[in-house]
Amino acid sequence: MMWAAVVVVALGFLVVLEVAARHYGQPGPITNQAKEVIFAPKSGPLLYASMALMMVVLTWRQRAIAIAAAVGIDIAFFLIRWAVDAKMMFGNGALWVILACVVIAFTRRTGQERVLLLKGVGLGLLLVAGRKTGDAWLLITSKTRPTVLDQYVATADHALGNPSWLVGRFVKSTGPIGAHILDYVYIQLAVAAVIVALYQLRNVSTERRFPAHHLVRTFLVIGLLGPAFYMIFPVVGPIFAYGADGGHWAVANVWPNSASISVPHHMPFNEITPRNCMPSLHTAWATTIFIHSRKGPKALRIAGAFWWIATLGATLGFGYHYGTDIIAGVVFALTIEAALRSLARGWDRSGALLVAYGAAIFTAFLLSYRYLSMTMAQHPWIFGPLLMLATFSVIHYFIRTTKQWEPQPVPVRKLEPQAGPQPELV
Repeated sequence: MMWAAVVVVALGFLVVLEVAARHYGQPGPITNQAKEVIFAPKSGPLLYASMALMMVVLTWRQRAIAIAAAVGIDIAFFLIRWAVDAKMMFGNGALWVILACVVIAFTRRTGQERVLLLKGVGLGLLLVAGRKTGDAWLLITSKTRPTVLDQYVATADHALGNPSWLVGRFVKSTGPIGAHILDYVYIQLAVAAVIVALYQLRNVSTERRFPAHHLVRTFLVIGLLGPAFYMIFPVVGPIFAYGADGGHWAVANVWPNSASISVPHHMPFNEITPRNCMPSLHTAWATTIFIHSRKGPKALRIAGAFWWIATLGATLGFGYHYGTDIIAGVVFALTIEAALRSLARGWDRSGALLVAYGAAIFTAFLLSYRYLSMTMAQHPWIFGPLLMLATFSVIHYFIRTTKQWEPQPVPVRKLEPQAGPQPELV
């Protein structure tokens, strides 16, 4: 029943976004995904990552067949596109295999085996749908929010020392090598999430059930709820509001060279650039990857830490986000993660208090950026530490509470030797 409800809600949400996108003269998530059955996909790695998620419910023999089929279909598409000089991109084969598993589930499976296969397919398709719905959300934010609040956020960012300007100059000094590495990390964040999720779901095929909580759940919920705040707090980012990418809409072309304080106000902006900064969902997703990688082997823990640090460097260094976006994204991620863990284990007082505290700090951040930005910029030695202290308090509260939720080892009692006559040895 729960999975059926998820499917109904997801389909309804996709239909709403499809209608909204069509209203603005653009194809919606359903149309864009349907095109990828035949035409070149937008992201081949994402489709193969989605297929990898789906395959956690398959046996090793079935996985080998699925991979061989996907690669074979992609080779056929590659040859056709090469012959007609069309856009080259792989990934159609992975999507075909996922859709084929839907047909197999209804025609060749019954009972729990059918349910398990459909859950795997749903998991893979949700990741794909999340990317398409995100694109539709970004279009809607650019069309429905003609003014942005970048001047408020940039002014409040002075309390943190304008980290986007500092990291931007550092990334610029590293040249093309550093920029290419950070750009790859930034773009392939979903693939990194799938790697961690595959480790968490590695036993699904043998246990024939999914764990109560895993990374994909948090990843998808962040992507579902996060864009709602783009509508409440529209921000385009320093590279657009204060850099060359903003064109004549920018306040000035000063990023990342200098940052100045001015009286903030709503500023009009174009109908193309997404208002997708507050909070930084890339930071939120990278934070959840880091959290869920902590239970893995050493290589996975190192990779999770690297992806988190590199994502922060990319979001700031490319001018996509302000420092205030980053700390809001961390608090947002921890609050969502706490809520989903509480839902999986059963709500209690500790979980409710943790979620309420995270939500309160996140709300306080947004209100202070909007209404106290000038005061924060004029007193950075007061508000900068306060912002960081609030962020670290949520981190500490989350770590302390979730550690208490972990099962505690039960010490083994040693049996005392019983008194009485002992048997004689013959």
